[in-house]
Amino acid sequence: MAHVFQVGAGSGGIVVLDLLARDPRITKVTLVEPDIYKLHNVHRHLFPSSSVGRPKGELAAEWLRDRRPELSVEVLAVDLTAPDHQAAIEQAAAACDVGVCAADNEPAKYHFDHLMRRHGKPWSLGEVLSGGIAGWVHRFPLDGPCYGCVASYLQRGAPSDPAAPDPDYADPNGQVRETTIPASKASIDVVASLHALMTLDLLSPSPHGGEGEKNGDEFTSLLFTLTRVPGVFDEPYRAHKFRIPRSLTCLICSAVPAPPGEDLDAALDQALSRLGHV
Repeated sequence: MAHVFQVGAGSGGIVVLDLLARDPRITKVTLVEPDIYKLHNVHRHLFPSSSVGRPKGELAAEWLRDRRPELSVEVLAVDLTAPDHQAAIEQAAAACDVGVCAADNEPAKYHFDHLMRRHGKPWSLGEVLSGGIAGWVHRFPLDGPCYGCVASYLQRGAPSDPAAPDPDYADPNGQVRETTIPASKASIDVVASLHALMTLDLLSPSPHGGEGEKNGDEFTSLLFTLTRVPGVFDEPYRAHKFRIPRSLTCLICSAVPAPPGEDLDAALDQALSRLGHV
């Protein structure tokens, strides 16, 4: 029996949620999703055009219950960072077994990371790069780096693997023209499927006792290429694994205790500013 706490049920998030909910180990889902289903969502989503105008969280709950009537589904139709709703969000984070982040903005990712770390829960994050040229899936076991460490490592400079991009290709204004093309549903589904598999892996203890680390295959982030992009990705359908260490200077998970309240918000703002997101 496992409880999944997920934020986001967009075109990728709903695929992750659908695949996770089909696993018999998952008995409860708490979904944070404030958005309304819009016409432009239809061609890359699971829901029909007749559902346009309805809340995505409500549609997701119906989708899951149609397939698993016994599944307990709770929807919080609020913004993850909304101050007035933090009590309910904290309660869900404390009660879950694994967290899933399918949000597409940096403040939400940092906020989710802080929630999961504070309550001692492993979590995962999936990201489709613009144009669907590739996708990242990151996993965060309890003793691993935080999202700030991973984001800093990936964007501070080119990693040792030459196939990994130097600029941020999740940015529509990226340096490669092809990245301005919206990702196809096929690309989204590939990355979402990998995201679901790696999340289920976090629920499966390894023979050595660590979450998500089977047969010694330890890694933090998986980059899976989907398209050949000259000068960026030499070939499609290639996986690259990254073992990203915890940064000793990280403002979020270093040995120095995190400051409370407004001080923590200021620290996060500084981290985002260094990464060029604000």
